[in-house]
Amino acid sequence: MPNITSLVGDGSFGLPDQAPFDRIIVTAAAEDPPGPLLAQLKPGGIMVVPVGQSDTVQTLIRVRKSDDGLDYDELRPIRFVPLLEGLGKET
Repeated sequence: MPNITSLVGDGSFGLPDQAPFDRIIVTAAAEDPPGPLLAQLKPGGIMVVPVGQSDTVQTLIRVRKSDDGLDYDELRPIRFVPLLEGLGKET
């Protein structure tokens, strides 16, 4: 499909070269929403991310970015695998 790009790397860095994004969905739990992903969200954009410790129940949150900042809504308790540090950017 011409509109799909597959990359291998640490997802918490996002894709700054292709930002900003209207929507970001994170499918592994982070202790806090990753800063690089928040920075890559365009005003009016939404990110859904599981947040919390990997050995406990986490919270699925929705982050909405506006010109005034970020708004956080807790959606529900969930359990996801942890977001692990992986392959970084090549130097």
